[in-house]
Amino acid sequence: MLKQILFAALAFTLAATVATANQPKDKVVISVGKTAATNGKLMYASYCAPCHGADGKGAGPTASALKVQPTDLTVLSKNNHGKFPDAHIVTVLQFGSELPSHGSQEMPVWGPILSNMNRYSLQDKQLRISNLSRYLETIQVK
Repeated sequence: MLKQILFAALAFTLAATVATANQPKDKVVISVGKTAATNGKLMYASYCAPCHGADGKGAGPTASALKVQPTDLTVLSKNNHGKFPDAHIVTVLQFGSELPSHGSQEMPVWGPILSNMNRYSLQDKQLRISNLSRYLETIQVK
């Protein structure tokens, strides 16, 4: 009986060690308060600027704590042959993207968070994502 208890304790300790081995030491926490669905700039300041910076260039106050440097959001159009990738931005905000940093602890997928804010209004969620995308379009370099 004692052997079984010791074995179980050892197995638990090993499992706990493995489970926490890949966790970041300094977890970045961004508090999420509800902002006006009509104000893309305020949503950006609340949700995106901590990592991407107030200017969108990827140097926000929490950027240094991340494993992957945040994307410079001011060159999205430039990197897309001069056309703002609105559909791609909406998709990333709702579902994440193929980039490893999106949809992980490095960059939360905002769609579910915005959904929780707007449980009873799909239109409000879509308005938020649309206005945030429109704001990002305004900060593009020419």
